[in-house]
Amino acid sequence: MATSTHVPVTAESLVARLFQVIDSRSWDELGEVFADNAVYERPGYAALEGLGRIRQFYEHERIITSGAHEVHQVTGGLAAAACWGRFRGTGRGGDPLDEGFADTYLVRGGKIVHRKTFFYRAAI
Repeated sequence: MATSTHVPVTAESLVARLFQVIDSRSWDELGEVFADNAVYERPGYAALEGLGRIRQFYEHERIITSGAHEVHQVTGGLAAAACWGRFRGTGRGGDPLDEGFADTYLVRGGKIVHRKTFFYRAAI
């Protein structure tokens, strides 16, 4: 089966493709949505800098073994966008995961150059 090289034309299609790649664990396809020099910030980790580092995180460090993102809303355009929704899945220890999230994105040339994830938990 051929790998898709389709460049997203809307924020909605880019976000949908991002979570399709992540939820299907298609790590070879991360470069379809992330630029080579992308930076991904998420709570609990130092900034993940570069496509190789982002892939390493997903393949070897992420606590999730399976699950799916449910996107409730995407807003913005292809230069800057945001989305929010819920993730449900299973952690490496077999524990169920159910977490609300929000993401912001900066996009250049149809690929994410900066992603920042927020989780809905008490912090301060």
